[in-house]
Amino acid sequence: MAASICVARLLGKTGFGELGILRSTVGMFGVFAGFGLGLTATKYVAEFRSSNPAKAGRIIRLSSLVATLTGGLMALGMFLFAPWLAEHTLNAPHLTGIIRIGALVLFLNAVNGAQTGAMAGFEAFKTIARINLLVGLVSFPILVFGAYTGGTVGVAWGLAINLGIQWLLNHLELRREGSRHKIPYTFQGCSLELPILWRFSLPAVLGGILVGPVRWMCNALLVNQPDGYGEMGIFSAALLFQSMMLTANEMLNAPLLSMVSNAGDKISNRLGAVNILSSWIPGIFLAIPLLSFPEIALLIFGSDFETRTFSTTFALVVFTTCILTYRSGLLRVLVSRNRLWWGLWNNLLWAAVLLPATWFLSKWGAVGLGASFAIAYTVISIVFVPVYIKYCKVKKNLMISKEVFLVWLILVALLATSFCDISILYRIIGFPISLGLAGWALIKVWRDNTNPAAYRAEEKSD
Repeated sequence: MAASICVARLLGKTGFGELGILRSTVGMFGVFAGFGLGLTATKYVAEFRSSNPAKAGRIIRLSSLVATLTGGLMALGMFLFAPWLAEHTLNAPHLTGIIRIGALVLFLNAVNGAQTGAMAGFEAFKTIARINLLVGLVSFPILVFGAYTGGTVGVAWGLAINLGIQWLLNHLELRREGSRHKIPYTFQGCSLELPILWRFSLPAVLGGILVGPVRWMCNALLVNQPDGYGEMGIFSAALLFQSMMLTANEMLNAPLLSMVSNAGDKISNRLGAVNILSSWIPGIFLAIPLLSFPEIALLIFGSDFETRTFSTTFALVVFTTCILTYRSGLLRVLVSRNRLWWGLWNNLLWAAVLLPATWFLSKWGAVGLGASFAIAYTVISIVFVPVYIKYCKVKKNLMISKEVFLVWLILVALLATSFCDISILYRIIGFPISLGLAGWALIKVWRDNTNPAAYRAEEKSD
């Protein structure tokens, strides 16, 4: 986060917009390159590391091999088609070079994803945290130096170097974890696990296929507007705060997915509530001050970003992030119960709403793109409530209750203030009220969903 803020200040909003479209392009190809192998490794290593170590070892090696192959093929395609992408879709032929550097970033992302997924399956979270801390510390001087000396190209090379360091550390630690759990690290018999790719990885990829390319198409619509790369820079800067808000969620994702998968149908009421609320609650308590005082972000990024457009885009992105933190626990349940085909339908609806919304709203620049994402995630969250309750056995009180509705009402009201010129005095008065009401509501939701008597009453009413 700190490195990205420094990079944004050094590059300005146009240069940071170019970096944002590079990351979006890597994300588009990354869906195919990763082939859902990180998720596959986490689920199946967690499931079989004790009961069938040989099978877990075969899955680790198969994930690594397939990630190398798919990552290599997609990286080659991105490298070869870089001139066409830069000129004909991004309206920026000068970006050909950094897109080609992005091909290396894409490949390293794919192999790192499979490695990190396997370590999460071992529940080696201290090891993952140690690696991430070291890579984060190293990334600061590398990215800032790259931006200072080479601009966008320097930052692109910095990203590739960071991922190379992460790959080496992941590789060494994964071998150590395998030895500790007495899991054979061999290619022998890997073909026996190929059905897992079709049964689990394929639906994950089919669902993910929509996400990266659709995001990229939306970003491409934005950069083709007047001052498009400046608007993309504003949107990318707002997304940095989304990354910060999702950090805690990402740290929780792997251990909770591992625990929920390991528990299976015997998941306890408490673990079910922790899975949903532990991601949402941190998102809420970060969002309320950011929505109340968007000036925080304006001060951090400097004069190039001090505009009403940025503060409104920022508020929309923060609101969308609250939806993402709420949905993350639901998606873990979807994965643990092998309901990934529902994930595909979820993403189809998301794309069907997002693309036309962006088409109509992109003329308003970064604000229009932020609004499009907020609309799309709101729609799919409402539509798929019955699916999570009926097919994934998520308790109704975690999704539909007066307290849950109150929290969303507070967030919508705070979002609305970003479109109005509300005095800071009124926002200072409203901030503790919003925080207090949201805190009370979330505590009530927690108690209602970890109280055995409440569960029995709900089951009786059903």
